[in-house]
Amino acid sequence: MKAVIQRVQYASVEVDGKVVGSCKEGYLLLLGVAEGDTTVEADLLARKILDLRIFQDEAGKMNRSIKDIAGEVLLISQFTLLADYRRGNRPDFLASAKPDVAKPLYEYFGKKLEEGVGHVGYGIFGADMKVSLLNDGPVTIVMDSDVLKQKRRS
Repeated sequence: MKAVIQRVQYASVEVDGKVVGSCKEGYLLLLGVAEGDTTVEADLLARKILDLRIFQDEAGKMNRSIKDIAGEVLLISQFTLLADYRRGNRPDFLASAKPDVAKPLYEYFGKKLEEGVGHVGYGIFGADMKVSLLNDGPVTIVMDSDVLKQKRRS
């Protein structure tokens, strides 16, 4: 699984001109589910994201987690995070999980986030979405469950 975490003041997502999900201060989180991902990767990534300390404390240092600030999340499924762009100019997305596997893992991941924060807004899986946000910082972090697993082994 790959995630792009953007610290935001707010974010929203529209489908067919209608807002279907939003969040206040917290994260806009783009999630790509890879072929072979399981709930193990989802648990690992969700835990790390919920404990990630990228919000400012009273001294202005990034020392608080989304849980510490009672932040919110807008979760968007984005298979394009798994793009392979090494050959040619048109990326392929063969590394992304098929929808029948990716959608349940996306939903499972969202439930794991809900255990740590008060509100998780959602995009619509597979829909053409328009995402709006006010990036805070900007602070943007890319996380990969494969990298987290490597770190845990060493």
